[in-house]
Amino acid sequence: MQEADTSKSLMEQMKTCCLSMAVTFKEGLSYVKAFFVGQRLTAKNEKEATDAHLTETKMQVEATDEAENAKKRLHQSS
Repeated sequence: MQEADTSKSLMEQMKTCCLSMAVTFKEGLSYVKAFFVGQRLTAKNEKEATDAHLTETKMQVEATDEAENAKKRLHQSS
């Protein structure tokens, strides 16, 4: 009986770990997307360059916040 509980617990830990890794991977893809969006916004002056950098940074922060919230939900549910 104890082996079954240990096996189930191990499976839950593996599931949580894999889901957490998937969230981290998605966060990384969001960072790449933000980078390319920032590169695509070609600046003609300093204000446009600042706006492009701000957009890129905002997207990165949103990706990080989304990933942290998803990981919190994963750890609360397990």
